[in-house]
Amino acid sequence: MVCALAVISNGNLRCVSLILADLVGIFEDRYDPAWAESWDAVGLVCGDPEAEVRRVLFAVDPVAEVVDEALAWDADLIVTHHPLLLRPVHGVPATTHKGRLVHRLITGGVALFTAHTNADVADPGVSDALARAVGLSGPLRPLSPSAEDPRRGLGRVGELPAPATLREFAADAAEGLPATASGLRVAGDPDALVRTVAVCGGAGDSLLAAARAAGADVYLTADLRHHPASEFREAGATALVDAAHWATEWPWLRDAASLLGETNVETRISSAVTDAWTFRSLKEVRESST
Repeated sequence: MVCALAVISNGNLRCVSLILADLVGIFEDRYDPAWAESWDAVGLVCGDPEAEVRRVLFAVDPVAEVVDEALAWDADLIVTHHPLLLRPVHGVPATTHKGRLVHRLITGGVALFTAHTNADVADPGVSDALARAVGLSGPLRPLSPSAEDPRRGLGRVGELPAPATLREFAADAAEGLPATASGLRVAGDPDALVRTVAVCGGAGDSLLAAARAAGADVYLTADLRHHPASEFREAGATALVDAAHWATEWPWLRDAASLLGETNVETRISSAVTDAWTFRSLKEVRESST
């Protein structure tokens, strides 16, 4: 039986089955749907709130490979960061890619829950997990604090335990993040010392100015575009590290799974690497002869 470990009733401990509605409550208590952006689509996508939950799979993206893994593992719920149905739809026929996924989930008895921008701004949230993964161990503060609660907000900034060169920081960050085909791209002097680090999980070029204002020596995020990155580097000394979007959000999965640590629900972090890029091809750089 799936049950809570310690539920007090009339002064006695008893075992209580956990249903999907219970888990939705746990996640929404930490990642309030009211914190999501107005354009976002978060919460329960499909699933019976009264169904018992024994196994939960955590993944960044609700894609076919993740659904395959969930069905093979006999999961009852998938929790993802990215939404499946971000834009409004008028139907989910199995003739469409996303419709097929919805049909597979329902027929397989697997629910789907999403925490997206509400998890980005939570305290702790997606960027807290990213900051820890790339070596920040001390206090963190938001790069863009929420007006309602300055402890919440987008991005995080903090200090390394000890100064490191940009080359060393990038190497440590690459070790702390899951491997992807693109790896990390770095803009800056490899030998420059860095101590204050800003991060933002996912696409973070909207926080470039905030990273500089925070006094960051380096800003690590994803999906940096040429012109904003070039202009940012021309205007100041803050270095940039551009990681894969999926990789910067993957560390949060452990934090989300830990919310179920006091239950008997079995959890698993998906083994699927769902980064969009699968390989790279580099032209060999030849040294000129004199």
